[in-house]
Formats: sequence, C-alpha cells, structure tokens
Amino acid sequence: MSQIDSSPGSPPPPPPELAEPAGPVEAGPSTARLIGVDLARALAVFGMYAVHLGPAPTAVSGFGGWLLGLAEGRASALFATLAGFSLMLIAGRLEPKTGLAGRQARVRIVIRAVILFAMGVLLAMTDAGTVVILSYYGVYFLLALPLLRLRAKTLAIIAAVLAVVTPLAKFGLTTLVSGPVMETINAYDPLKRLSEIGVLDLLLSGLYPTITWMTFVVAGMALGRADLDSSAVRRRLAAIGAALIAFGYGVPWLLTRFIDGLREAAEQPWGRGAEKAGSAAVKTLGEGGKAMAEGGKSMVEGGPKGMDGSGWGLLLARPHSSSTFDLVGSVGIAIIVLVGATVLLTRLSWLRRLMTPVIAVGTMSLTLYVGHFLVGAQFGALGKGQGTGNNSAMVLFWFIIGATVFAWLWSRFFRRGPLEYLLHLATKAAKFVR
Repeated sequence: MSQIDSSPGSPPPPPPELAEPAGPVEAGPSTARLIGVDLARALAVFGMYAVHLGPAPTAVSGFGGWLLGLAEGRASALFATLAGFSLMLIAGRLEPKTGLAGRQARVRIVIRAVILFAMGVLLAMTDAGTVVILSYYGVYFLLALPLLRLRAKTLAIIAAVLAVVTPLAKFGLTTLVSGPVMETINAYDPLKRLSEIGVLDLLLSGLYPTITWMTFVVAGMALGRADLDSSAVRRRLAAIGAALIAFGYGVPWLLTRFIDGLREAAEQPWGRGAEKAGSAAVKTLGEGGKAMAEGGKSMVEGGPKGMDGSGWGLLLARPHSSSTFDLVGSVGIAIIVLVGATVLLTRLSWLRRLMTPVIAVGTMSLTLYVGHFLVGAQFGALGKGQGTGNNSAMVLFWFIIGATVFAWLWSRFFRRGPLEYLLHLATKAAKFVR
C-alpha cells in the first residue's frame, strides 16, 4: 500500500457530502469515480444485510454459500474502509483543506461523530444488539482527526503499521482485562448499562474494535487521497489489492499445511453456525468441543474470545478475528471492490445507467443501514444479541429488493436520504466556526 500517492493534476470538483449522491449518472469519468464509491458502499450495505438477515453460509451450498461466507466480516470492513474514504470527501480529496475551510471540515466531522455515536447507542438498545457499527464510527472519526492532512503514502504506511502492531496489542490487552477485570469495568460502565455496547467493546473486545479497525479507516483515508482519475494509480491499486488478498489469505493457508496446531485451529467452526457445529463436536472432542462452541458464540456476540485464546488466531484470517492476515486480506478486498467499481462505471456508460438504483443505495447507506435493523426487528428477522441473521435466502432477497426500490424512488425526488439530510442539517453549524 505504500505505493499509493496522489498526482498533482488539476483541482478536483467540489466533493459531495458523506454518503450523498456523487452526481448525475450521465456525467464523465470524474463523476463516475465518485459514483464508484457509492456503488462500493451499496455492496457493503448488501453484504451487511447478508450477515444480519440472511442464512448462515453453511446452510447454503454452491456459489451462494461462498458469497455469504465472503460477506462475513468483509462487508463491515469494506464499510469501515469507505468511511475513511468519506472523511477525505469532507477534509479535501487530493489536497487537504487548510485555514478556515480546514477548521470547518474538522467541526463537521466531529458533529458527525457525535451523532453517529448517539445513533449507535440507541440502536444497540434494540434487537440489533452488539452488531451495530455506528457508535464505533463515532470513535473512529474522532481518532482520525489528527490524520486528515497527511498524504496518501503516509496514511498507507500508518495503515500497514497498524495492521501489524494492533492485533498483537489487542491480544495482549484482551488477556489482561478478561474475566473479573472485564466484569468490573463493565459494571461501572454507563454505556454498558445503557446498551449492549460498552467502552471496552468499543475499544477492544467488540465486533469492530477500534484498536484494530482503525486499520480499515486509515487505509480508506489513503484511498481517498489517491488520484482515482489516474489510470496508472488505479492499476497500482489493483495490483496492491491483489497482493494484499494473496498475502492475507494465502499465507495462513500455507501455514496450516505445515503447522499441526494451526491446522487444528483452522478446522474449528467459526462465526455463524459455530455453536451448532460445536454442540456436535462436544460428543467427539469433549472440552475442546465446548470451547469451540463457546468461541463461536462469543465471536458472534462480540465477546473477548473472538480471537483464539491460544494465540493461533493471530496466524489465521478468520472474519472478525482482528488478526494481521484478516486485516490485510480485508483491505485488499476493499481496494479491489472500490477500484473495480470505479473502472467499470468509468468505462461503461450503459452500466452506469443500469446500476442507477443500486448506486442510489450507496448514496443513502446510513438510512438503509438503520432501516434494516428497525424493519428487521418488526418482522422478527433479528434476535436480541444474536449478532447475526439466521433466515432464509428469500428474506435477504426481499430486503435487498426493498432497499433498492426505496432508494431509487427516493433519489428521483430528493438529493439526500432522510437521515443523510438530517445529518447534513446538523453539520451546517460548522459554518459559524471562524
């Protein structure tokens, strides 16, 4: 990722607001670049629908099961990476805003952070439970403030360092605060009393722990500073993304061929369906089977055992494991999705027109993200604290169709989604900063 850099070039067009329409679909390559971000964001939304509302990957065979498995962890990682990209739409794309404009951009980000944090806490009090990412976003955005003026190359280096260092730090800290220490902290944590997500979850032990997930945000900021108008930059990014995927998923695969303990850890079920598989394993593995079932349950619920307590998880690329390989591989996927969407929409005008309804989903991702929790709870598609859907493929299908139709119809009359409009109104207060 260190090869990413911005070309000087001519100044870009005024950036859109976070999660707003990038512009008319009929526009040229520069606008298609931003519409590509909207398309990537829509895919992330659908991926999170698949995780929260769809069947477990093990319940579906063939390509559908593979897609559902791919969405596990990677959809939310793509979401977080695009959040970092969106920060640069506010702070200045190729060149950071300075002076008054820079101060106002920072205030707008702070306002967004506070509102998203509050919305996340409220959602975590519902049937959504521990899987809500919005409160984490609030923390991510605040921690990203000191990095807003850095160049793409510097941001890429920081993301690479975070991917290597933070999994080790998380593993050590999780060991220190587990058990009675964690219970004591949670007992005095007002957030934990209020909702399913407390301070310790936000920083260390949740599904999207800040300590490791800032890797995605900073990587997204680096992508946001890169000149996606440049074919050379897009080619370098595609090569980097492919290399990260090969490293992130290829190295653990090779290691499991030579290390017996790692192979045994890799064979344990993980994520959705792990509890069912663990109950069957109890009959053959005894205590090991119980540990397997408990580990799968705690990963889904965002508990501290999400990473293999033995340390083998540091050498695997399981979703939500916060290992270096998981972080690197997921960033690679995010890069490929973003660059692929940008190239396709830039070169194929007919595809831009065809994908207009899906692109509309990306322009109002906040509304549709919150909406799928609220609507899902009404239809019993979510379970308190489950952290995952366990429905039929038809439930997922109709949620995706409903979201797409709503977004397309709404975008024909309004520029912003409902919640995006309210967020925009709230950030107007930044103009009073001097």
